[in-house]
Amino acid sequence: MSELTYADTWPDIDTGLYKRSVKLLRAVKNLLSVKISLHAYNQMIQGDIFLFNHFSRFETFIPQFLMYEKTGAYSCSIASSEFFVDDSFLADYLQHVGVFPHDHPRLFALMAEQILRGRKVIVFPEGGMVKDRRVIDKNGQYSIYSRITGKRRKHHTGPAVLGQGVDAIKSAIRLAFKNKDSDRLQHWKEQLHFDSLDELLAVALKPTLIVPANITFYPIRSSENLLFKSVELLSDDLTLRQAEELLIEGNILLKDTDMDIRMGVPVNPCCDWDWRTQWLMQKVASDMTCTDDAFRFTHRPKNLKQRLLGHYFVKNAKCSRNQYMKRIYANVTINLSHLAATLLMIFMDANSSHIEKSHFYTVLYIAIKNLQKNTRIHLHRSLLNPDEYGDLVHGLNARFDHFICIAKEAELIAEQDECYYFLPKLREDHHFDQIRLENPIAVYHNEAAPLKAVREALLEADRSYQDINPHELAAWHLQDEQLILAFEQQNYNQQGAQAYKQTETATADPSPFFIRPRQANGFGVLLIHGLLASPAELRDYGHYLAEKGFTVLGVRIKGHGTAASALRELSFEQWFESVKRGFNILKMNCSKLFVIGFSTGAALGCKLAAENHSEIAGLVAVSVPIKFVNSNFMLIPLLHNTNTLVHWVSSFEGVKPYLENEPEHPDINYCNVPVRALYELRRLINHVEALLADIETPTLLLYADEDPVVSYQSAETLFSKLGSKLKKQVTVHADRHGILMENIDNSWCKIDKFLAKQQKNPNFASVKPHPVI
Repeated sequence: MSELTYADTWPDIDTGLYKRSVKLLRAVKNLLSVKISLHAYNQMIQGDIFLFNHFSRFETFIPQFLMYEKTGAYSCSIASSEFFVDDSFLADYLQHVGVFPHDHPRLFALMAEQILRGRKVIVFPEGGMVKDRRVIDKNGQYSIYSRITGKRRKHHTGPAVLGQGVDAIKSAIRLAFKNKDSDRLQHWKEQLHFDSLDELLAVALKPTLIVPANITFYPIRSSENLLFKSVELLSDDLTLRQAEELLIEGNILLKDTDMDIRMGVPVNPCCDWDWRTQWLMQKVASDMTCTDDAFRFTHRPKNLKQRLLGHYFVKNAKCSRNQYMKRIYANVTINLSHLAATLLMIFMDANSSHIEKSHFYTVLYIAIKNLQKNTRIHLHRSLLNPDEYGDLVHGLNARFDHFICIAKEAELIAEQDECYYFLPKLREDHHFDQIRLENPIAVYHNEAAPLKAVREALLEADRSYQDINPHELAAWHLQDEQLILAFEQQNYNQQGAQAYKQTETATADPSPFFIRPRQANGFGVLLIHGLLASPAELRDYGHYLAEKGFTVLGVRIKGHGTAASALRELSFEQWFESVKRGFNILKMNCSKLFVIGFSTGAALGCKLAAENHSEIAGLVAVSVPIKFVNSNFMLIPLLHNTNTLVHWVSSFEGVKPYLENEPEHPDINYCNVPVRALYELRRLINHVEALLADIETPTLLLYADEDPVVSYQSAETLFSKLGSKLKKQVTVHADRHGILMENIDNSWCKIDKFLAKQQKNPNFASVKPHPVI
């Protein structure tokens, strides 16, 4: 028997050095701006051979780090032999942390021994950085550009060969157990450094799994960065390739970049073994005496059976290679830049010279909504959270703006007359080491190309664009509001402030609501609830209005209906964004609408009315809190600023982050009031007071004469400053704050009269109900 062992040919992993390296990498990771997210099920992490696509140099260190963090297992990898030429510190370090030179004569045998000992193996089957992300050729086959030959080539079959070899060794061990060959079993135990035969059997029975994984960076930037400038100062002769890599990778490391690592369904390297391969394996297994024997069938067979088995191994390796490469690219994390780039290339391929902005925005939005239903496509978190993509249809999206800015700086498109025009450079080919700088649109397009469903979703969205019904868009936007609520609930259920959560009593459904009447009168009503409450506060009133023929939307102000702590992170401008989205949804269903707000919701309604949208037929502002019964409210800015200062200089949340609240409706309202929310309310009031003179919309004001929260003096102040020529103030006799929810003193009937009067306005004679879809 052969005496070749792992220890005889290459140093074993120095576990102490490996652990210190992990600690160092963890510390460095915390200093960088790259956000690493691993998406994987437990079964995937338990695999043996992990495959990753290759876009940057620094990513080659990340998988080993993640494997150790998640499983505690050590990982081996392969590096170019140029790092091992001299007895340098780097060469010695790499040898002792499980890195092998790519041309080692026993590479596969050494890797197989590592797998059998429970280590992971990390492989980049593309064999080099694929900077252009182009992995599919003109014939639709997987291939990549080879820097050495200057031509395209197939991906490496090495991982499949390694996987088959490991299974061949396991077959030999299982056969020895079956035959009760104690000498052979003892030999395998010693060669693989196991303590017992039970351990050896457990390894032989374990399936060998190849886990394909995809690394997606977003966004890709090419601007100058600290790393590039530092190296440039120290070196006067940077090559084109070095400069490009410093620009791209420096931005990945030093600027906010998402690094999504998504693992796919494992591949069994022997899944294509037919009965002939299985039969030959059993015949050959008895002759195997070392790990090297498993890798000699293809190039050094000893007999006809080994030669024939080697033939099947080569064939099966190609099949496995095709499977794992397909799964690697199927796990791209699709982001907005992928969609935008693909849509631009679709138009350009159709010989279009430009795309209209509104067309661009709407098609992207429709495609996002359709892709959300496709469980085979993995969307970036920004395409799942409407806070990030919801306003795209209106051309308001920071990520889209960044994409367009990069494209314009690269002189790929030009912006003019509400259109984006395609410049000649977009059609040109670019050097492999320059394409990430010169044409990022092509890079994004290439990365998404393997996912045909992405292109199909964009084509379908483009086809439906001309016939899209406003009601469909409105329904999607309303769905987005539900998703925003779900995201908030998930986020704040995972966060701290447990002591305050335990005192909360709200149980009512906080969801926004849309009520279409049986017999529509053509008018809509936008209902805006108060501070600390939720749409549940006005749901009954919404049904009442629907019975009157109004199409009703009860909007949820961001931060409400989830957790009081959510309001600690929001400004009144963000509250208003919720109102504005609700307004945009409702106006897609009704050409004319009324805005009815309660308390803080009424203040936000005044802000909306001050914009004098032609769709707004009237404003009903109930209990706008210009002044408060409790004079201590004036001290809120001081308390907020003190909290902020304490938070800046320590880990404490502030001297008093919350105030206790005894709500009239504890099943709806928060019982704890964040000081930040009261501070934002104070800011909102000051802001709205300055806008009152701009309101031209007919307005009804309702106030309770003995409101325990809002001072009745607010009514006089608001009425006197209101710019509308058609304005009316009505007093409700009540000693409670929630006069609208409780319909105290027939508040609803008082509002009915105002709405009916405005509906008779001659300007609204042509208002007709939209057809029900």
